[in-house]
Parts: sequence; C-alpha cells; structure tokens
Amino acid sequence: MPFGFIRELSHPEIVFNTERQWFGERKVGVKQYTESLKQHHVKVMVKPQIWVGRGAFTGGIKMTSEADWKVLEDSYTGFILTYAELAQELHVEIFCIGTELEGFIDNRPEYWKQLIVDIKKVYKGKLTYAANWNEYDRTPFWEYLDYIGIDAYFPVSDEKTPTVEACRNGWLNYKPDIKAFSETYKKPILFTEFGYRSVDFAGKEPWKSDRDMNVVNMEAQTNTMQVLFEEFWNEDWFAGGFLWKWFHNHKDAGGENDSRFTPQNKPVEDLVKAQYAN
Repeated sequence: MPFGFIRELSHPEIVFNTERQWFGERKVGVKQYTESLKQHHVKVMVKPQIWVGRGAFTGGIKMTSEADWKVLEDSYTGFILTYAELAQELHVEIFCIGTELEGFIDNRPEYWKQLIVDIKKVYKGKLTYAANWNEYDRTPFWEYLDYIGIDAYFPVSDEKTPTVEACRNGWLNYKPDIKAFSETYKKPILFTEFGYRSVDFAGKEPWKSDRDMNVVNMEAQTNTMQVLFEEFWNEDWFAGGFLWKWFHNHKDAGGENDSRFTPQNKPVEDLVKAQYAN
C-alpha cells in the first residue's frame, strides 16, 4: 500500500516515493513485499492511497480554483501511473485506482474516466476502485472496471458487545442493496478493505481509529468478523476481500492488550486463518 501525501484538503500537490517515507510506502518497499508475497503464492492488490495532513478524510479533498484542480489531476496521474507501471512489472493481480476520494470524483468525473484509459495503457490486470461504504452507489465509472470495490465499514450494531444475531440483522440494511448493485453492473463485489477493532462497540462505527477507543473487547471483534464471513464469502457475486490490518512482524503484532484492527495474536486470528485457508 504505497502512500502519497498532501498538506491539506485544498492543497493540489501530492508528494510520494521519497526517502522520508516508510519503506513499505515507497516503490522499493512495494516491490520487495510483493515479490515476497508471490513467493508464498499470495495474490496481491496494489492500492495506492492518499494521506491528508492531520488525518483529514480524503473524501473531502476539494480545490478552490480550476488551476489547482489541474495541478491535482496532473499530480495524481503521476502518482497513480507510477504504481500502475510497477504493478504491471510485478504481474500483480489487481490494481486499485484510488481510495475514498468521493469529492475528487464528484467534481472531476471526466478526469477519472480518462485516467482509467491511461492506466489501461500501462497495466493489463484487473482494476478496481476502493469506494467508501456510503459512496459506492454514486461512483460513476464502475462500468470501466473489473470489480466494484468497497471499503466495507458498514455500521452493523450499536451494542457494546455485538452479538452474532445483532450483526446479522445489521447486515440486512445493506446486503440486499450490495447484491442488487452487483447484478445491475454485472460486476463482482470486492471488499477492498474490511475489518473490526477489538474494542467495545466494534460494529457501531467500524471505520473509527480514535486512540481514546481503547477498552479491549475480543468478543466484539470476533462476532463482527464471523458474521461478515458468513454473510458474504459464499455468495457467487462476491469476489473476496482484503483484511485491514496485518503486520509483517507477526510475533510483535496485536495481542491480548491490543485494541486496534489487526487480528494477529487474538482469538479472531483462528477464524481469519480458517476462512482464507478455504
């Protein structure tokens, strides 16, 4: 997952692939990790993402002038084609053209359609876009992609420790629409991100990563994850998903006192392993 950085929501220039970034956020890191994963027969999606200063939500990116929009478009094209070319070089199975960029897309839809054309000139694998859970039904270019990508942080339960039954009922608010959307476009659904934290109220606002949410609740994480697997994994219109978040230093990741997203060294890890072993 290579990253590009912009200073604020209205700043048009994306900084990427610099020595100041973490190893895995740069070309050299993406290349090394992808080659290692392929040696272990793991399928790969390269998913370049934007990080906005102070953690502002990327869906709110919006320029204040036509000139700045043009600068942003040129900058984003350079960013995304850099990694599309790398994905082709590495024979990556899926390339994601963007993540949760609703405002950018709403304001510049024709740019995005041309960007897809340009990406296809350099990358010959499957394409998707990672739409936020409440954005996917307004994304205007699914017909040009191979998968309908959704970052699947749907709220499924307000309970402190969500039960399996509550989570299953919660999915009734979304699953029929997701299925119908897949059928309309005749494209499979891909969860470009999914996951739950091991905290109280894990199913209420699953996208939240606030540090003050720190009351560990392993059962909440396990129940929410179990239901997601049971509801989607065997559907013929569902292509699978990419779990948020797994760290390479497994023995030091997660654990019984960890309240973050990773399932590593937690009860839910066995559930995840069993699901991906099938």
